[in-house]
Amino acid sequence: MEKILGAGAALLLTTGLASAGGLDRSGQPVGAIFEEGSYAELSFGRVNPSVSGNMNAALGGAPSGDMAPSYAQFGAAYKTDLFEGTALAIILDQPYGADVDYDDTTAYALAGANAEVDTTGLSVLLRFRIDENFSLHGGVRTVTASGVYDVPAVDPDGPGGPAPASPAYASTYSSDTGMGYVLGGSYERPEIALRVALTYSSPVDLALDGSAGDLNTTMPESVNLDFQTGIAQDTLLFGSMRYVAWDGFALTDSTPAVGNILEYDDDVYTFNIGVGRQFTDKLSASFAVGYEAATDEPTGNLGPTDGYVSYQLGAAYMIADGVELSGGIRYIDIGDATTTIGSDFSNNSAVGLGAKIAYSY
Repeated sequence: MEKILGAGAALLLTTGLASAGGLDRSGQPVGAIFEEGSYAELSFGRVNPSVSGNMNAALGGAPSGDMAPSYAQFGAAYKTDLFEGTALAIILDQPYGADVDYDDTTAYALAGANAEVDTTGLSVLLRFRIDENFSLHGGVRTVTASGVYDVPAVDPDGPGGPAPASPAYASTYSSDTGMGYVLGGSYERPEIALRVALTYSSPVDLALDGSAGDLNTTMPESVNLDFQTGIAQDTLLFGSMRYVAWDGFALTDSTPAVGNILEYDDDVYTFNIGVGRQFTDKLSASFAVGYEAATDEPTGNLGPTDGYVSYQLGAAYMIADGVELSGGIRYIDIGDATTTIGSDFSNNSAVGLGAKIAYSY
């Protein structure tokens, strides 16, 4: 039950948290380290956000158009037992990201602006069993990042307003890799499919050379608490809590006139809870709800969202001995936001689709 339901239930939690706090996307999963025997997986996701807003009515109320393009997510993992009580996992994910593209045909203050943040994470983890119930896990994690920032001259209150216009600026940032560490522990009771795992990920420093200014940042530390337990025969309750220390985070360009491209002033807590059900030896399904509280603070213009509620359906089917195919859909009701230039972004949403194939041997 734990294996079949766990794969289907966890699938959509790794297909990209559209509009999640900060730049969060994958949630930095470590679940592969808990698989039995040797295990490999590939996962793919596609997220289609719909995010638009309007400038303050006093400034003309110009619409922004949909400024959040669709994006894809990819993940992979491999786990094997090195010897009794010790396991190795290698996990590839895309932990952070941003895709912003404001329509250049509108009268919106940021018309024509676009920005991208692309990252790849690689974790190499070891797990040591202390006894049947307790274990420790940890290792190293690298994050490789690159990006683009291209913003036209912006005059948020028009040529007659008191606020000065900011100059146009564009820079393409080549990739840089930073390294951090992962530490955690877990408690399990296999007879009831119970597992509680706590995982800490350290900050990672990055310095990206740019075609104009250079970019410096520190990806924040985070804590994941994941749990699952059987609540009835063939039925599993699962959930997670993720904390990310986004307070004080900034993407800082070295050009004095540009400074902080993006900054956050609040830490973020994200919650998920769901239930999975095994219907046959081969088929299982799950339903989960996700929640991230709004900060009720003005948001940056490159990420005009504030919290969300999500609903997701997943299913898993054993297509051959040891081979499981899972997939699902996730709907995200994005929280309303007011940007630092007073624009209102409301009634926005996103839809995510995901698929995963896993092989146990």
